[in-house]
Amino acid sequence: MIGVAARLAGLHPQTLRMYEAKEIISPSRSDGKTRLYSDEDIEMLKYVQRLTSDLGINLSGVKMIMNLNDQIEEMDKKMEEMKRGMDEFKNEMVKEIDSVHRSYRRDIVVFPKGSMVKRDEGR
Repeated sequence: MIGVAARLAGLHPQTLRMYEAKEIISPSRSDGKTRLYSDEDIEMLKYVQRLTSDLGINLSGVKMIMNLNDQIEEMDKKMEEMKRGMDEFKNEMVKEIDSVHRSYRRDIVVFPKGSMVKRDEGR
């Protein structure tokens, strides 16, 4: 609830309402429309408090930082997915290369004596 969340985050309940109005935080709601804050929401409120109080960043800047953090997380996920895909592709290529190497014929070929003599190219 908003009072408990405000106390845990060290903020006034009206500040939490303002953060919600500015779309900095979006708590879930109960059937009775009561705001419900998760542990993650409380941590986010503390983070916003540090940005605004300790670093002097205004709420527009906080929102921009949060959006950039979300983009970074999304890019990290995509990079991890791409890395997994590259690893799978590499494993497939190693298997294919091994298959090709196993398919080589390893027959002994006998050349008649003298057939491998280097000839003078000038003749």
